[in-house]
Amino acid sequence: MGSIAANGEGGGEGEGEANTAPSCTRRNKLSGRAFYESLGSPKMILAPMVDQSEFAWRMLTRSFLDPETKSSFLAYTPMLHARLFAETAKYREHAFQPTRCSGPTDAPPQSHQSKHYLDGNPAFDRPLFVQFCANDPDELLKAAKHVEPYCDAVDLNLGCPQGIAKKGNYGAFLQEDWGLVYRLINRLHHGLSVPVTAKIRILEKKEKTLEYARTVVSAGASILTVHGRQRDQKGHNTGLADWSVIRYLRENLPRDTVLFANGNILRHEDIERCLAATGADGVMSAEGNLNDPSIFGKPPAPEEGSREYWRGGRDGESGWRMDAVMRRYLDIIHTHVLETDPPKRRPLFVPGDPIESHPIDDISSAVTEKQQPPPPPSKKRKRDPAQKPRSPNLLAMQTHLFSLLRPLVAKHTDVRDALARSRAGDMPAYERVLTLVEEATKQGLLEYESGAAAAAAAAAAARDQNDPSHTANNASSASDTPPVNPPPSLSNVASTQETIPPSSLSTVTSTHETNSSSSLSTAASVRKAYFLCQAYVRPLPAEALAKGSMTLSKKEKQRRQQQQQQQQQQLVANAKEEEDDLARAVGLEPGGRVQVETITPNEGVAAAAAAAAAAAAAPGDPASAAELDERKKKKKNVEAEEVEEGEEGTTTTASVEIPKEGLVCG
Repeated sequence: MGSIAANGEGGGEGEGEANTAPSCTRRNKLSGRAFYESLGSPKMILAPMVDQSEFAWRMLTRSFLDPETKSSFLAYTPMLHARLFAETAKYREHAFQPTRCSGPTDAPPQSHQSKHYLDGNPAFDRPLFVQFCANDPDELLKAAKHVEPYCDAVDLNLGCPQGIAKKGNYGAFLQEDWGLVYRLINRLHHGLSVPVTAKIRILEKKEKTLEYARTVVSAGASILTVHGRQRDQKGHNTGLADWSVIRYLRENLPRDTVLFANGNILRHEDIERCLAATGADGVMSAEGNLNDPSIFGKPPAPEEGSREYWRGGRDGESGWRMDAVMRRYLDIIHTHVLETDPPKRRPLFVPGDPIESHPIDDISSAVTEKQQPPPPPSKKRKRDPAQKPRSPNLLAMQTHLFSLLRPLVAKHTDVRDALARSRAGDMPAYERVLTLVEEATKQGLLEYESGAAAAAAAAAAARDQNDPSHTANNASSASDTPPVNPPPSLSNVASTQETIPPSSLSTVTSTHETNSSSSLSTAASVRKAYFLCQAYVRPLPAEALAKGSMTLSKKEKQRRQQQQQQQQQQLVANAKEEEDDLARAVGLEPGGRVQVETITPNEGVAAAAAAAAAAAAAPGDPASAAELDERKKKKKNVEAEEVEEGEEGTTTTASVEIPKEGLVCG
């Protein structure tokens, strides 16, 4: 793997692609930063998600934006399979519906003045990029030709890490074949009248990621989106995205390169934080948007959305109500996909409204389902293919609502069960789910109000004990006092999240300033009342591993063993270096040899006596008589010690280190 120049596939191949690419009518084609600015320089981007970023969800996301932001808000279609899209008309008809004649719809046949339908409609679904996965340049170009008139750019998926992408050899599993990546992008660059863009993941080393990004840009990509996670970061091993690598790319790629950052976007405040940390031109959100489709929008003014947007929370807690968001979603399905009028709905409940029960014809079915679950069918029936919905907007509804309502269904299992039984295209069933969600939200609001009143009364009573003169005034204003503690009902969140110690709540600063070894503080920072849209925080890989939610693969185990061996080797090398430094400090030469010889005390005494006798008998010995007497006394003392040891029946040995030749002593 290496750069295109290293592979011998540089500009020459690009010129060859240009000569063989089919001719196309160019409509003042722009590229790079000029193209980005022509879109309004979007700062917020809805990510491409398999079967999740379809038209209805894009419309819901756009509905929370102000008119100025909406005009430049960029969205991607779900990832489409290039070969199937090019070869199969039915797949095209179901996956992408830009016109009424592009394929069958679930709407009744009517006469319309405009040929535009859903995907890429200039009235409400632009700017729009269409994303494909592919591994064949010709198939990719053929598929892109079908969507070219109805989008602003075609994007190549180089970031999908799922097993199906590995099996089909596309997405992030093309990052080992840079030559093929270059040919795919370059073919679109020369064969389409709209720009081509690409989305990649980071590699193991930032330098290699930079080289890879340069390859993608040199092939003709006008915009490069970088997901700050590696290919193996998925599922329970998702972990955190590395914004520093995106920053490194920003600082080393040409300044006219348009760069989008993706990863770690849980709430609206993270968008500006990511722009500042990475220096990217725009920020893309995927999973954060699925849990809270309002993530790109700002809160409405206090005089607007008083029923849809809740501001009654403790410590300024606020957010979009789930029942309001689900209403919007179903109304979009009714209006645009089915082209029917939405049902007439009553105003959303807010505290202070008369508490009324729903009409029997609206909620009786839901109550019956809650109290008496249907018995299992005696025999599984196959659904009539003619009745099966074909619109991706209807097929995605159940998945979207489970993501949106995650905290609520953890507490209200009747909503969960009703949603699980709702089938694609069964709008009455989804309307019943909406009724249950509205009831659950009303219950949550009333519980919060009662909890707030009780807390305020307790606080007033405590103040009255200290200052009885305020009793009368406090009685009239107790309802305006914020609660000391949140009511128990608000502590219910998704069952997959951990219970967070109160001490950690006071130390939360921001999503990306918390301890990277634990997700608890991050979960605390984004937690809201269960009936409000909110982010979902995945446990970090170490936490999932400790809980048993994730097991290591053989490859990962081998990698960790190798990493441990390398760490041990590094420790040994560091210890050796410290010993050498110590030897130099005391005047020894590092690397010298020390030989250890073992001798007994008897041998030592005999050697000492022989040396003394030799010295005494030596001619011309300058030793005086006094010195000889002193030596004899020492000899007698040594012999006495030897006798005592012999009586005890023990024998001792001593190790003496004798420097050999070649060792320099200080």
